Amino acid sequence: MHLFEYAVLRVVPRVEREEFLNVGVILYCASQGFLQTRCQLPEARLQAFAGPTHQLDFDDLRARLQAFERICAGRRTGGPIGQLAVASRFRWLTATRSTIVQTSPVHPGLCLDPAATLEQLYRQLVL
Repeated sequence: MHLFEYAVLRVVPRVEREEFLNVGVILYCASQGFLQTRCQLPEARLQAFAGPTHQLDFDDLRARLQAFERICAGRRTGGPIGQLAVASRFRWLTATRSTIVQTSPVHPGLCLDPAATLEQLYRQLVL
């Protein structure tokens, strides 16, 4: 069994209301060198949640979620943060922030296969 940590990616359409929809999961498993995220952007659902007077910028939201994916993948495409060690990238991605895309607190667990666990958490917490 491998120790893993995960956080849920949330879109907070109106930060002042502190309401959110889960849109993804990020999972880190140190012993396997694993850091990946799985997410979706349910536009109609998010817009309904935000309300008719609050227009969301879905291009910006997509870009923010894609940045999470690039940082997880590492390399230069993830910018300066993407070039950090895996643990540092996970800590940076899951740091508390007050923006439209936030993460939940980090939760630990044990798994045999981090990729399968990421998929299972995605199905349970997002879909």
